[in-house]
Amino acid sequence: MKTWRFDTPSQTLVLASEGGVPHAVYWGPSLPECDLAEITKAARSDVTGGMLDHLAPISLCPVEGDSLHAQPGLMAYRNGTLIKPKFWLTAEAEDGFTCQDDDLGLSLRLKFEVKGEVIEASSRMVSEDVLTVHHFAAPVLPGPQSGKILHFSGRWIGEFRPERSLWAPGILTREARTGRSGHEHPPLAYFCEAGATNTQGVVFGMHYGWPGGHVMQAEELPDGRRQIQWGHARGTYGSGTEFETGVLALSVSNRGLNGCATAFQRHLRDDVVIWPDENRPRPVHYNCWEAIYFDHDINVLKDIADRAAELGAERFVLDDGWFGKRDDDTSSLGDWDIDPRKWPDGLTPFIAHVQRLGMTFGLWFEPEMVNLNSDLARAHPDWILGPVDQVEGRQQRVLDLANPEVREYLFDKLDAILTTEDIDYIKWDHNRLLPAPDAAQARGLLELLSRLRGAHPNVEIESCASGGGRVDAGILRHTHRVWLSDSNDALERLRIQHDAALMLPMALTGSHVGPRVCHTSGRSIDMKMRAWVAAQRHMGFEMDPRELTDSEAEVLREITQWWKDNRDWRMTADILRLECSDPAIIAEMNLAQEGDRFVVFVGQAQSSSQILPRPVRLTGLDPSAEYTLVLRTRADAPSLSRETPALKQEELRLSGAYLMQQGVVLPWSFPETMHVLEGTRVS
Repeated sequence: MKTWRFDTPSQTLVLASEGGVPHAVYWGPSLPECDLAEITKAARSDVTGGMLDHLAPISLCPVEGDSLHAQPGLMAYRNGTLIKPKFWLTAEAEDGFTCQDDDLGLSLRLKFEVKGEVIEASSRMVSEDVLTVHHFAAPVLPGPQSGKILHFSGRWIGEFRPERSLWAPGILTREARTGRSGHEHPPLAYFCEAGATNTQGVVFGMHYGWPGGHVMQAEELPDGRRQIQWGHARGTYGSGTEFETGVLALSVSNRGLNGCATAFQRHLRDDVVIWPDENRPRPVHYNCWEAIYFDHDINVLKDIADRAAELGAERFVLDDGWFGKRDDDTSSLGDWDIDPRKWPDGLTPFIAHVQRLGMTFGLWFEPEMVNLNSDLARAHPDWILGPVDQVEGRQQRVLDLANPEVREYLFDKLDAILTTEDIDYIKWDHNRLLPAPDAAQARGLLELLSRLRGAHPNVEIESCASGGGRVDAGILRHTHRVWLSDSNDALERLRIQHDAALMLPMALTGSHVGPRVCHTSGRSIDMKMRAWVAAQRHMGFEMDPRELTDSEAEVLREITQWWKDNRDWRMTADILRLECSDPAIIAEMNLAQEGDRFVVFVGQAQSSSQILPRPVRLTGLDPSAEYTLVLRTRADAPSLSRETPALKQEELRLSGAYLMQQGVVLPWSFPETMHVLEGTRVS
């Protein structure tokens, strides 16, 4: 029996093999140095009636014929016949294992790498002959024996909705078959032991980094054991001789969901994203989409740019409508040439105007898509993915990025614009579902992005897919920001951001101050609430600044300046979700890396059922340290807040133990408002 272990500061994974594919004998919170052979012996199960005479382990790649009688991690066909490999361990290295089936001519590589607080796991298979693969899982791990599964659903303008399922005999399957990570089933799940909350208890976290659709299967076998599988959406691997899964990120916490969430936040920010300049402050965005849509007039845009800069914007992003004959969403996708009707002198004069205002310039593209009413579609109908009679989405179709000619065309078009214009940012959009999930399409996209990044390493790229439809570590290895939702409704954003923080750090999460009347909900929300919700993440504006009253503009300038004054430490801070006994409250805390300062956002999303606010307990503090607290929003208390609690008038000095055990009682406030509490550790 051979054994191995992989450790991060918060988790230990112990693997064992008797000559075949290794299997996990322990995955959980960190273990001290110990005899792994004893752990392996302790993990051995009994057998009883109604079972085979030996209990086959759940290997890192279960296969048909291994007597497990469970969902296989590999389903592949050769000449139409299902293969049943028998893999034997043939080599080991610091980062994983190689297993072979010489009779079938197969080589299986199982890779494990420790990246900070996360273990990255992936699988790769090479065949001597052509195979057709239906399902191929990243390394398969056991599920905990108690608690619930926290996974996510969603939709356009309603991303990252938490769902909770009980383990039960059989399989819970979540599959994204839209050709992208998906609003519907983001590739993220937590397996929570009984009693786990945001701040306490044991939690196992998994995130599958692949932008082309995925499947998660959590299976409870008849004998009671549990396995968890992740892979590309089934049926998308296609035929060939080499197959590779996405990277499965693993985290374990004995500090509740926050422990896993901050591991993923740090991993994405520090290990996955490749920053053009990691020392550059994150700039305040202005995006013109909800101000002008397709109606481009350079004089109007110059006026808007002037106003945006005066409000504090540091980057101006010109959205859809600048190319081809793009007056609405029915034409010109694919024709990536500047429209001379709208821009007779090109973009250069406007970019120069933006730069004179102290802002950089960004530009919108949707390279993967095409309108039938375009020069490109008329010239190359064979470049369109899917059947001729397919149902369209947003008046558009998808280009076949598996075709190298298509990638070459797109690279040449984007490269020409990025070479001739001074552009430091691309908003890369993806506004329709694929006709069918296709791993080759995702591989083509990643190849195109990699080539573009190599040619223009200083250009940042945002991943947008009708908002948060493509949010995963696979796309973030080539991009730097996600547009989390097309909803600029501050109340909806408050919830979406809060739940997405179970994976996403602040530095990558775009959040904009929308119009007074939200274009996706029709709701009118006060500027203070809109601005503070945007200030929780990477801040920007996306409205017509000409609509602002003087008082609204002053509020926005003030909160934007607060964001700038605090962005450096907050961009590397952990986002910690707070426990609130009042369901009307959504509260979270940014805690600096050094633990010496924090800011708490307490969103009053709706009216509370009780009269007075309940205490909000903080987390992650030093129990023995003292902290000074200042209520940044004390002046916002309404007239119905009639008493004078201390935080309305002065700073408080309290211990970390008190703040985490008793919590802070804030002044009464109206619904749709935000309290902002700043804290500093006393030296």
